[in-house]
Amino acid sequence: MAAALDLYRRLARLPGGRWLFSKLVSFRAPYFSSINPRFDVLEPERSVLHMKKRRAVTNHIGTVHAIAMANLCELGAGTVTEVTIPRSMRWIPKRMTIEYLSKAETHVRAVCTVDTPSEGTTMELPVHCNVYDTTDRVVVRATITMWVTPRPAR
Repeated sequence: MAAALDLYRRLARLPGGRWLFSKLVSFRAPYFSSINPRFDVLEPERSVLHMKKRRAVTNHIGTVHAIAMANLCELGAGTVTEVTIPRSMRWIPKRMTIEYLSKAETHVRAVCTVDTPSEGTTMELPVHCNVYDTTDRVVVRATITMWVTPRPAR
């Protein structure tokens, strides 16, 4: 929705603004604070966010946990959907398919993309996310399908 995008654009210009936006999103959806995400880019049809490899998101073999990366994808997909769909529409995640392609031994970055849907049409809207390690190797590929519907009349 434009409100989230407007807030991101206002804050991103300020020192520490993207950090603050990331904290606000995690406050609104507290579950995501567990991965301590940071937004780098948020615009219609595209989001880029990252998380650092730290003990809280690692597994028993010392790599970034698969579910932590799934959470990063879900956050990026939801946020890009929010700023892409028309204001008259709403969304909710319906399905996620995810492929774990390689161990993530470094910090990771998710790039999520979505096409702008038609206004007023109920649909399944796929959001595609790739998670990269610091060598730009894709370690996770996910598609999160959003159920997009018109907002009910008030």
